[in-house]
Order: sequence, then C-alpha cells, then structure tokens
Amino acid sequence: MANFNTHLFVASAGSAGAALIATNVHLITNADIPWLVFLGIVGGLLPDIDASNSRPVRLLFNVLALMGVAAALHTLKDNYAPYLLLLIATGTYLFIRYVMLNLFNSLTVHRGVFHSLLAALFFGLLMTCISYRFLHWDILHAWLNGVFIAFGFIVHLLLDELYSTNLSNLRMKKSFGTALKLFSYNSIAASALMTLCTIMLYSIAPSPMPLVTVWKGAQWNHYLALAMF
Repeated sequence: MANFNTHLFVASAGSAGAALIATNVHLITNADIPWLVFLGIVGGLLPDIDASNSRPVRLLFNVLALMGVAAALHTLKDNYAPYLLLLIATGTYLFIRYVMLNLFNSLTVHRGVFHSLLAALFFGLLMTCISYRFLHWDILHAWLNGVFIAFGFIVHLLLDELYSTNLSNLRMKKSFGTALKLFSYNSIAASALMTLCTIMLYSIAPSPMPLVTVWKGAQWNHYLALAMF
C-alpha cells in the first residue's frame, strides 16, 4: 500500500495533468485549474479516511470540527453570552474531533467500502451537491468539482492496486483486489447503505447535461490521434 506522501504526490501530479488536458481541449479555463487540482488532491487522499488515526481522517475531522464550531457560533451568536458561546464552541469541537472520530473509526474497516468505485461515485456526487445546493456554484462547475474529487479518488485506488503487484516477478500480493473494487464484498450492509445514499445524492443533484454538452464540444481530436498512433 502506498504511503501518505506517495498518494499526495501522485494525486497532485495526476490532477494537474488532468486539469491541463481539460484546459487544452477547452473543457475548463486556466482560472479553473488551481481549484480543480486542489479538489483532485483532496479526492486522492479521501479513501484512507477508513484507516484509523491516518492523516486524512485526522484532517477530515479537524475540518469538520471547525465547520461545526463555525455553524454553532453563527446559529447561536445572538442567543447566548460570550462565555457560554465559548463553552459551546469548545464542546462542539471536542465532540466532533474526538467522540465522532472514535465512533467513525470503530465502524469502519481499512480497505472496506471506502476503497471502492462506489465510494468514488458517492463522494463525487456529494461534492457536486454541496457545490450546487450550499455553495451556489453554477451547474457546470458543480459537476466539475465532483468529477475531480472522483478522479483523485480513483487515482488513489489505482495506486493502491499497483502497490499490490510485485512487478519484479509479476506476482500478486495478498492485498490485490482490496482497493479497486466495485463495492465492499465483505460488508454488503455498508455497501447497500452507501448505494442508497448515492442514489439519494443523484436525485438531488442538478442535471449533468451542461457537463455532457461541454464534454461533447471539447476538442479531443489531438488526444484521440495520439491514442490511435
């Protein structure tokens, strides 16, 4: 299994390459590159949130805790005295950062449902819905955000599978097939729940037609010619 730094480097390089290609075919503009590369990197680290005490899961719950504090302060700022707001903010942070993190770790297994193509689709749709419904991005860029999250996620899975192959004698390690899979075969209940959540996200996502239209209009001829050559 590749380590954190390897995943970070490969996700960065892969996302930058994908963004440059997307720019060259006029799928995105130069202004879109930094943000989409960042999302690709985030996606490239997401699968390891199921690894107990890993950097990605700690970063995730730190961000969630800070978001929880911000939401609590925004909601309650007019109802409580400053010292009570401080106590609420502290309690919110500690609850999310430690209690919810420990609960999450107890319910997840490394290379379980989060190491699957189903999870890549789930997080891609989640990012699309968040971008459109809450951050008020336009439909095209909301979908591009989701695509780059899913792209980085799949790059992570591919890299893990590559590390599961002994290239010197072309033998497969025991871990082969545990990262790049359709869903978690060992936890059907978790896979069923994630499938349900994915369907629900798709039902509230905006129409993908703006992305499809731009994709069809992109100038892929140069890259298709290289592939055929």
